[in-house]
Amino acid sequence: MKGLKKQRRIQVILLAFVALVGATGLVGYAMKDGINFFRSPTQVVEDPPRIGEVFRIGGLVEEGSIVRGQGETISFRVTDTNETVPVTYTGILPDLFSEGTGMVGTGAMQDGIFVATEILAKHDETYMPSEVIDALKEQGVYKDEKPGS
Repeated sequence: MKGLKKQRRIQVILLAFVALVGATGLVGYAMKDGINFFRSPTQVVEDPPRIGEVFRIGGLVEEGSIVRGQGETISFRVTDTNETVPVTYTGILPDLFSEGTGMVGTGAMQDGIFVATEILAKHDETYMPSEVIDALKEQGVYKDEKPGS
């Protein structure tokens, strides 16, 4: 009788372990396309992403770089003041998108150009995405506007 209980307990533990491994595998498979890593322009230039890899890039829209194409297509350059990456986007830009402001774009590199599928811009005069602030701080460019921040 004791041997049967012990055998059942081991079977239940093994079944639970297999179910946990299966669930973890399914979650990982489902999320593989949903995880977008953030990169600064310097990181993109120094360590180019794989072909077709979707990631987020952020920095400042370079002054004088916005060129409006036909329809809703726009091209510009994003910089962290160390490196610059050309970007193209087809769609409607956020109202507060402009030169010299912070932005984050989601997309992939194609022939040396970041093709964005989504562009996010600051939502007021003082906001800048935290990833962009961190990247600019790494370059030694960002200065806190608020004393004590």
